[in-house]
Amino acid sequence: MVLFIEKPFKRLMRIRGIGQVLTVTAGLVVLSIIFGIMNPIFFSSRNVANLLRQIAPILLIGIGQSYVLITGNIDLSIGSVVGMSTMISATLMTKGINPWVSVLITIIACLGVGLSNGLLVSFAKLPPFIATLGTMTIARGIAQIANNNYNTDSIGEAAQGLRDFFYYGKTFGLYNTIWIALVLWAIFNFILTRTKTGRHIYAIGSNAEAARLSGVNLVSTTTKAYLVSAFVSCVVGLITTATSGMGTMDAGNSYELYAVAASVIGGVSTLGGQGMLFGTIIGASIWGVLQNGLQFAGAPVAIRNIVIGIIVVISVLLDVIVRSGRGARKKRIESTT
Repeated sequence: MVLFIEKPFKRLMRIRGIGQVLTVTAGLVVLSIIFGIMNPIFFSSRNVANLLRQIAPILLIGIGQSYVLITGNIDLSIGSVVGMSTMISATLMTKGINPWVSVLITIIACLGVGLSNGLLVSFAKLPPFIATLGTMTIARGIAQIANNNYNTDSIGEAAQGLRDFFYYGKTFGLYNTIWIALVLWAIFNFILTRTKTGRHIYAIGSNAEAARLSGVNLVSTTTKAYLVSAFVSCVVGLITTATSGMGTMDAGNSYELYAVAASVIGGVSTLGGQGMLFGTIIGASIWGVLQNGLQFAGAPVAIRNIVIGIIVVISVLLDVIVRSGRGARKKRIESTT
């Protein structure tokens, strides 16, 4: 019986990055207990439901950023794509376009940004920081000119079905926003862990040249990662539209940083080739719990941002230290053989 339990456990512990995921999971439990002791309302059913709904958009953009980070790249355009999605969808609906047709047009427009990112990085060989910084500015500009540099009016009663689907409605007692995040997480986790595309994404992040020599299409695989990032950012933009009932030009500001935080805290390596989407759930949850718990504690927004920023820096630093130590050990082993 003991051996039956030990074997799966040993296999689990051999997964790269599992150590950090288990550590941050323990940290999430400790944080939740501390905030629950500080204020019992933290564990109330109403607060837990709102907390999960608050975490869902961060999980979604974390999924996109995780895909890109695992390839060894980064996507700085996430926040602007969220804003672009919000403004395009809301503007179309205020002009009388059917809400679901507006959603389709918005998805196509946002995927265009993802396609551009993928081609600029993998085909044109631009540094991902520069390429996505450029598309970040372009997407924010599109968000601003979508309604002639004004926030939109209310999307109206005709869009109530869309608002219920993306934000206000419930299914089996949970807000639809949470279900959307969980379903998309399950789909993209399956792709990452069970398909050839997922294996290629990890291969590129581990060693792009070795992956190319093994027959991996670098352009196609990298572009797919950026398309995933653009798609989930678009969905978050639609959730934002449903939440407020209008489009605001500053929607999604700093979301690219939240996406990095959710990914990195959850154990996704900024150096590529390592990370699990389960860790992204934990990273997004820590972000949400910190925001929610510190709010109950009366901490100002500035302090919340400082705390999360420090955690991100520490997470990246630990990843660099661990990866450097692993590399040094590998070199020593090679030198002795």
